[in-house]
Amino acid sequence: MFTYDTFFLTLLGIGLALLATVMLLQQRRTPQSAAAWILAIILLPWAAIPLFFALGFRKQSDRHPTIRFSTPPGDAPADPALGPAEAFRAYGVPAASRGNLIELHRDARHAREAMREMVESARHELDITFYLIHDDAVGRDFVDLLTARVAAGVQVRLIIDRLGGFWCPRAALERFEAAGGELRWHQPFLNWPLKGHMNLRNHRKMIIADRARAWTGGRNVGCEYMGFPPHMRHEKGHPELWRDLSFTLQGPAVEVLWDLFRADWGTAEGETEPLPELHVEARPGAATVQVVPSGPDTHLDPLHDVLVQMIHAATRRVWIATPYYLPTEPLNAALCTAARRGVDVRVMVPARSNQRIADFARGAYLRALDEAGGRVLQLPRQMNHAKMGVIDDAAWAGSANFDVRSMLLNFEVAVFVYDAPSVALLADWFAAETALCREGVRRPRLGRRLAEGVFRLGAPML
Repeated sequence: MFTYDTFFLTLLGIGLALLATVMLLQQRRTPQSAAAWILAIILLPWAAIPLFFALGFRKQSDRHPTIRFSTPPGDAPADPALGPAEAFRAYGVPAASRGNLIELHRDARHAREAMREMVESARHELDITFYLIHDDAVGRDFVDLLTARVAAGVQVRLIIDRLGGFWCPRAALERFEAAGGELRWHQPFLNWPLKGHMNLRNHRKMIIADRARAWTGGRNVGCEYMGFPPHMRHEKGHPELWRDLSFTLQGPAVEVLWDLFRADWGTAEGETEPLPELHVEARPGAATVQVVPSGPDTHLDPLHDVLVQMIHAATRRVWIATPYYLPTEPLNAALCTAARRGVDVRVMVPARSNQRIADFARGAYLRALDEAGGRVLQLPRQMNHAKMGVIDDAAWAGSANFDVRSMLLNFEVAVFVYDAPSVALLADWFAAETALCREGVRRPRLGRRLAEGVFRLGAPML
């Protein structure tokens, strides 16, 4: 039966569908992503249209202005010997710097001790960003330590992603703020959909002490990432400890990490006067390091695009460790092509991650790589949360997973190294982890393959 309410709702639905389609076609997306969204809007408008307005946005310059670096990318002299470094500069990333000191953390205990030492040794400032801080022994201990540093006269600024911090130690954070610590939440989870906040998470992890030293990598703050402190009993119900990768960094590269924190602080919940620029003169080591940000606050997609180029140009090795393997189509094609060319392509993943949907979606990608001649290495019985890679004479580690979300959506940071000792350091770490893995992929039955195909279809919609 015709009613004016039905007519109005029909017009509203058609109008929203057209608006979503127009906005979608103006975004920088792969054809697969655009086609998946348009098909969903046509077939399931009641579900797809609200999802698009909540999740379908990528880069918005009004909300996330491009990062302002203390040293503009064009100010440093070009170095033609560093191919990837110069490619990143073409995307507006600051040049690689020499004179840095990098120390990998051997295991979870070493990472926890290095974190504590950096926090306790800070004399003036601590600037910290994490995707999540768990409400567990390690998380509460960390926040209490920050509160003690505030009481000692250190200025502490802390950013936590609103979604990742949903299960944070709220009582400890309240004590932290009451003591004078500054806390900001990045990207409110619930907000006006057209602002597109919900789908853009801050996945960066870093601690900067006195604007001179940094602790960064793939670890969040929690027992599964950092183990249980010796003075605390194992908390019932926590998962088995994860394998992960983090490191301490000193030298000029810290300047770029500070620029990322400044940008995150300025766009986090609540506005304030911008933090000052930083110019680091100390050169405590010999590592050549380039800090590469990625996300809504960068021009184009530097991490993704240059990785595609590096893989296509590789002649000897492409080694990648990631907890979630959902590559974009260009990355997937580059890896399979490299494997067919005879390059030593290895991808290390956990046999079973903590994200079952991601495990279903990755199956076809891993089998395609295996069929192309690549080596799939699966860590049994443990979660490998490390994010790193080695391509010929360059290597990187950081917060970015080898998946669509990290490459094209989230706020991320990757630290690239180009000097031989630093590259060897990461290559040796990868080789040691390889010894714990089993190689190959299983051929699933039809039901599993169909389920994997369904989940894979949804990946481009990100």
